[in-house]
Amino acid sequence: MSDTPNSSLSTGLSLWLAGARPKTLPAAVVPVAVGAGVAIGTGDPVGDGMVWWRVVAALVVSLLLQVGVNYANDYSDGVRGTDDDRVGPLRLVASGAASPSSVKLAAYAALGLAGLVGLALAATTSWWLLLVGALAILAAWGYTGGPAPYGYFGLGELFVFVFFGLVATVGTTYVAIEEVPGITWVAATGVGFLACSLLVVNNLRDIPSDTDAGKRTLAVRLGERWTRRLYAGLVVGAFLCAAVAAGAREWSLLAIGALAIGREPIRQVLGDVDGPELIPVLVATGRTQLAYGALFAIGLAIG
Repeated sequence: MSDTPNSSLSTGLSLWLAGARPKTLPAAVVPVAVGAGVAIGTGDPVGDGMVWWRVVAALVVSLLLQVGVNYANDYSDGVRGTDDDRVGPLRLVASGAASPSSVKLAAYAALGLAGLVGLALAATTSWWLLLVGALAILAAWGYTGGPAPYGYFGLGELFVFVFFGLVATVGTTYVAIEEVPGITWVAATGVGFLACSLLVVNNLRDIPSDTDAGKRTLAVRLGERWTRRLYAGLVVGAFLCAAVAAGAREWSLLAIGALAIGREPIRQVLGDVDGPELIPVLVATGRTQLAYGALFAIGLAIG
């Protein structure tokens, strides 16, 4: 008896999972964890007054936005031919593994679901969240989609910093306790710096192919030397934010422990590692981000 149908299904699911770029998902998880940490530390010892289902909903929105922007990027870069000569992981459209229309539909589905969950959050907190959510969805699609994709003009890092740093972190704190302590902005800045570092190292790897495709990312504009320095500055800046936060909540210094992981990718990037050798650096940056987020969240919650 043949097991080809099951094998085909398994292969198909694996392809779509790869297309969702799971290694980028820490950028969606960390801001929610840190925002929740701020909220817990603001209330009584174990987060009295926290509305936990809203935190879970914020996590779902963040993950769906990340997956949505990944599929949208796959679709838009694929149909433009930008991904035809990639060094990095699989891209569904460029590789021919999935049709452009199916990847576009997957992007719409993820972003649409994010909007529906966000609607529930807005209905139970404040309707101004609808505007924030709409801007996030438009920004996710406009990164590489539409007639003037801003990711092609060096503005991708700004999008990541704003939406996967400030908005996701501050928004989580707000929906959890319906207030935003000042320390939230410091924490959100650190989260945003590390989220940007993931995009910076990704674009550093792709400078040759992006240059040939006419994609003027920030890395292409800055050149290799300054992009490497920017990466190091962003990672170090995130840890400085944790140190600043310790002025209000001393246990925030726990986040410094993530330097045990983060110092190696910094060393490699400043040591001129390039091409496929930057793929493990991207993975290590994601691990640094996860460790930083977990330790920072715990420290902020303890106070």
